[in-house]
Amino acid sequence: MTGMTQNLLGGPPPTELPDNAEAREALEKGVDPFEVAARHPDYPGVWAELADRAFARGGVIDSYAFARTGYHRGLDMLRRAGWKGQGPIPWEHEANRGFLRALHALGRAAAAIGEDVEAERCKTFLRDSSATAAEVLNA
Repeated sequence: MTGMTQNLLGGPPPTELPDNAEAREALEKGVDPFEVAARHPDYPGVWAELADRAFARGGVIDSYAFARTGYHRGLDMLRRAGWKGQGPIPWEHEANRGFLRALHALGRAAAAIGEDVEAERCKTFLRDSSATAAEVLNA
């Protein structure tokens, strides 16, 4: 629990994903996200980036697919990090942001294609995981 305060409410502890510095730095340096995804397919941040770019250019179905991939890759990582299906996934821990961005992107794309139940599930999951992420990503 790096840098996190103790949970005094008795709920599950915050989950912090490990950093993938190589993938993160490649994206920060402007490497094409498709290249990063090919080298680091387990990195949720690259799928979130691809989802955001696709959505921005009007590719809602592409965005949905990229976001779903990032979401599932993130769930796999969360489980390996000890997450039991509930509890905080803090935005403040930078390595969590890829998963949270993919979750947001999945909800956004689901809403755009009329998949309202999925959109609401993603919105609730995001808010329950990190109120900060919900605020930042919905701004």
